[in-house]
Amino acid sequence: MVDFKGQVILITGAGRGLGFAYARCIGQLGAMVLIHDSGANAEGDGVDLQIAERAAERLRLEGLNVHAIPGELASREGCHKLCTDALKVAGRLDALIHNAGWVAYQNIESIEENAFDHMMAIAAKAPLWLAQAAWPAMKAAGYGRIIMTTSCRALYPQYVQKGLASYAAAKMAVIGLTNVLASEGKSDGIIVNAISPVAQTRMWGIEGEPAKLHPSEVAPGVAYLASAACTEGGWILRAANGQFHATKMIEATNVDYPRNLRAVRASTAQEVAENWQWIAFPNVEPRK
Repeated sequence: MVDFKGQVILITGAGRGLGFAYARCIGQLGAMVLIHDSGANAEGDGVDLQIAERAAERLRLEGLNVHAIPGELASREGCHKLCTDALKVAGRLDALIHNAGWVAYQNIESIEENAFDHMMAIAAKAPLWLAQAAWPAMKAAGYGRIIMTTSCRALYPQYVQKGLASYAAAKMAVIGLTNVLASEGKSDGIIVNAISPVAQTRMWGIEGEPAKLHPSEVAPGVAYLASAACTEGGWILRAANGQFHATKMIEATNVDYPRNLRAVRASTAQEVAENWQWIAFPNVEPRK
């Protein structure tokens, strides 16, 4: 049974949209939920701390144990302070869900370094610094759950959208973080996974409750990843429209990396060109 009684869960970007749905779902399962939200606009700019406060009050009126917790995520120091403040609330932090983020469209010719750096700071660096800050307490407790957010817009070429190079770079970085931290945390009971959610929120230009692709339909998957019922790390949980699919990169069997990839042999560029069909589509029977 998925149950969060006695646990404290910190969720970033939880004042609206997906994060709010996560907070409600996990709160309904008995957790004390700490809502963080800078109140940034759809472009990731600005601050409005009342967003988190209003969200927390709304859930408290539903009978849930929810608290707003301020803080900034754009620096290592800010992320560490947020986790320190979270630990002060109840002396423990059982799960960390990094949901905060936004979508920014800039084609390759117009990407500016400050915009790229801002995207990386919130979507890729913040989950690393938050995990780093939460790690000692989770390690000491022998228990922790960390969920980062990636996107199928980065993972699968058929879902890529033009203008999302910075966004995709950050979301792919999350996969590397998830893989490494899942390995580092396993022996200490810290389970690290990623969620790849689809829901109609402000990123779609939707304000309020959407007509379809509801955030609440993603929330059960995140609740599972944040719970003691989840005992394996390194997964990407794709979640959309009330459906869930867990995936990860798995090496082929009997590969002796990097000595023997059990793949097509070629010693010249011409041989690579001539064998590309079988290099790219290894399930096709190679020609003799």
